[in-house]
Amino acid sequence: MIQKIVQSGNPVLRQISKPVTKIDKKIQKIITDLKDTLAVQKDPEGVGLAAPQIGINLRIFAVSYKNFKRIVINPEVVSISKKKYNSATKDKRSEILEGCLSLPHYYGPLKREQTVTIKYLNEEGKEITEEFKDFNAQIMLHEIDHLNGVLFVDRLFEQKKKLYKLHSDDTWEEVEL
Repeated sequence: MIQKIVQSGNPVLRQISKPVTKIDKKIQKIITDLKDTLAVQKDPEGVGLAAPQIGINLRIFAVSYKNFKRIVINPEVVSISKKKYNSATKDKRSEILEGCLSLPHYYGPLKREQTVTIKYLNEEGKEITEEFKDFNAQIMLHEIDHLNGVLFVDRLFEQKKKLYKLHSDDTWEEVEL
């Protein structure tokens, strides 16, 4: 069922989420709600949604970006690259305008690590260890931040980057953090 997305300022977004202890019917319903809610996000379009964003303080998130779809339960970062910019290929896409469904129409040029390996449970309860690169790594790290009570604007602040608001007429306005 489609749920209302919790907006920035709600204290649930600042809490550290609790681990899932058992994948039962309640957890399966949360997974369905995450998938359904993410699927209808068009303005702005979403690529990931964490349980805290629908008001549930559990370590679960859904990802759906093109052919990249995952349900992630109890993620643990196994390893993370130090590299945020690939100078060998001059790949500047390691810094993209990142946004969040809990802070719609706000974006910032955030740099995240290029590669991350995560151990997690899928929706069947199978343990998986998987490496993610580039934009997929960015999505995973953004959603894990949600489970730890961290918003992308916190990362912007750490990196001394600017926050921008996209208006309906496609104009950008710099906003104070």
